[in-house]
Amino acid sequence: MANKVISIEDCTVPEKILLAANQLEESGQTPFSAEALIVMAWQKYPRTFGLKGFVELYPDSNKILASIMGEKGLARRGWLVKTGLKMYALTKDGLVVVKRILKGEDRPASRQSTIRTNKETDRILLNIMDSIAFEKFQDGRKQEVAFSDACKFFSIVDGMNADQIDARINLVLKCLQNMEHQIGLGNAVLSTGQSVAMIDVVLSMEILKYLEEKFSRHFNLLKVRAAK
Repeated sequence: MANKVISIEDCTVPEKILLAANQLEESGQTPFSAEALIVMAWQKYPRTFGLKGFVELYPDSNKILASIMGEKGLARRGWLVKTGLKMYALTKDGLVVVKRILKGEDRPASRQSTIRTNKETDRILLNIMDSIAFEKFQDGRKQEVAFSDACKFFSIVDGMNADQIDARINLVLKCLQNMEHQIGLGNAVLSTGQSVAMIDVVLSMEILKYLEEKFSRHFNLLKVRAAK
């Protein structure tokens, strides 16, 4: 039976990343850094991996990292292996998939799952997705994020004591960490019908770390004021 010819453009996002990884290795970069993979994937497929609004100028690193990390990411599936801090290499299984793609052969379908969230996770994710901080990060305006935006991101309100403030921040952190493990290459569907993919979780984690660092003094002052 003749092989079914599959266009490279019909490849999934993870498969395109594998092809970029293969090109890095063929050029002698073994292992390769996450940054090198981001740039190579964007150079090969700018329409897929270009930053929204700046497709030809900058790569969307979050989109690529989202397909590498997590319980169902490329490393977890055995197509890439982590060799060090932000360093990766193609595995034998990954190379087999690459060869099948280049030959136009059928390959194992990507297992993309859809998960349902519980009420608490649903509430936290909806708050994040609808937050001004999330919107500003998406638009490349993170320098405009204010402390009030950070409080809304964590659902922190006036009158909370230090323990309550820490609990809110930790609750959001644990929620995002759990979603990293559960979503993989799939998505979560919220009560509103809104879909949350790994790229959204990765961005949310980036926002969380940024807010904690930028407003650490503000949060401490809020805790001190609440203790008086």
